Amino acid sequence: MYTASEPIIMAKIIWQDPATHENHDFVLAEGATVSIGRLDSNDICIREQHVSRQHAVINYREGLFLITDLDSANGVYVNNQRVTQPYPLASGDEIRLYVPVLHFAAIVSEEEQREAMEHGTLITALGNTGKGQLVITNGPQEGQAIPLLIDKLTVGRATSKATWEICLQDPSVSRPHAELEMIDNIWVVTDLGSSNGTSVNSNPVTEKGRALNDGDVITFGATVILFRSM
Repeated sequence: MYTASEPIIMAKIIWQDPATHENHDFVLAEGATVSIGRLDSNDICIREQHVSRQHAVINYREGLFLITDLDSANGVYVNNQRVTQPYPLASGDEIRLYVPVLHFAAIVSEEEQREAMEHGTLITALGNTGKGQLVITNGPQEGQAIPLLIDKLTVGRATSKATWEICLQDPSVSRPHAELEMIDNIWVVTDLGSSNGTSVNSNPVTEKGRALNDGDVITFGATVILFRSM
């Protein structure tokens, strides 16, 4: 019987290793975020040459799991259609990262849930702890993780005279570009009138700011960044 302390299980992801054909199962609870890529730091690590270090993210928004391409080199395909915007997943969908294939399902048996808990493959939601980090997913700084250690940081283009805390090696990023501030234990991103804009999950950010949740995808100019709670 479900109790308030137990996560609500919503879905599962099965991916097949293209080399060994072995299946790997992950169970997703309500609110979970799942990063997928070649780096060990990902929730699902796929060590395959066509997979980017930070390739895609699946996160939970308003009752749905959506998958977003993190500007990967070889793209994300759902049912053989390339995904260019956050895409809602339905049970039975096939996700392809150029070569590796993952299957998304909305039915999870009690045995599968028990095995996931035993094997450490149950992925649950992370709360707003006030801590966080940014993971750069494209360009020359791909894979770099930037911990948010102070309550207010400015993001801007990397130059010899830059005074901002987060410097991005991207000519489309303004000098400065945006600001990150912790307000009431929640990180908020605000655009500073940049030339090429700031967006979160493909939605433009204004001077009023936008609160961030675990798994949100932030774009500063042409640089794509994954926000993770810690």
